[in-house]
Amino acid sequence: MQQVLINLIRNAIDAMAGSARKYILIQSEPYAHGFVRVGVEDSGTGIETDVAARLFEPFQTTKDTGMGLGLSICRTIVEAQGGTIWAEPALNGGTIFYFTLPRADLEERDD
Repeated sequence: MQQVLINLIRNAIDAMAGSARKYILIQSEPYAHGFVRVGVEDSGTGIETDVAARLFEPFQTTKDTGMGLGLSICRTIVEAQGGTIWAEPALNGGTIFYFTLPRADLEERDD
């Protein structure tokens, strides 16, 4: 999960490069059916509709540098843990990336 958060935070920083107001909000909360939802919100310019449709596909990027693998890798990691990942427009015009994970305190233990 460390790699997922690092990638989402780096993307948020890149998205805010031209913004006058810069902030990143990272939050977690209980979510439906034994999951936790983590959100990474930025005050960047947001994501174009045509880009949003391909956001988690490999080799898709809007950056001048990079290979376009970061969000695809995030999806693979999150889904391997039994969760999902998606993006939504933020109220401030930026973007919120959410991902869910099963709650650790509800997992079966082999003690």
